[in-house]
Amino acid sequence: MIVLGIDPGLASTGYGVVVRRGGRALALDGGVIETSSGLPAERRLEHIHARLAALLDEHGCEAVALEQLYFGANVRTAFAVGQARGVCMLAAGQAGLPCFSYTPQQIKSAVCGSGRASKDQVARMVSALLCLDEVPSADHASDALAVAVCHLNAAPLAGALADAMAGAPR
Repeated sequence: MIVLGIDPGLASTGYGVVVRRGGRALALDGGVIETSSGLPAERRLEHIHARLAALLDEHGCEAVALEQLYFGANVRTAFAVGQARGVCMLAAGQAGLPCFSYTPQQIKSAVCGSGRASKDQVARMVSALLCLDEVPSADHASDALAVAVCHLNAAPLAGALADAMAGAPR
């Protein structure tokens, strides 16, 4: 399974493409899509959408995993992140791919074993789990790789539960 993990944001959207091969998770790609604050929001969102659509096509992704929106004190930032998250979901929908959402705590637990792990711990564990030569320099990129790893770990259980529910008497 090839998963595109996304840490959405209007200024910086992190992405990570991860595949499971032979029981190991491997990173195929990762980075940050940056947009200029001088551009209108619609142009920034179009840029994010176009880059994600290209990544989905380039890597033959089978699923998209997103970090859920965290509502902090800054409502304006939350709206911008929500808009970026929406165009991420649109790119997945246009490609006919399912989207899965995970809370920051679920992601940290899947990667570090603790939902309270620091960003530095997440980055170091992502590097170790994916056998990267170095820790990703951008927080958004390591967070997106962590989202993809979280989905790879959760997908078998989710599939088994779905199969069990499909066969369960109603």
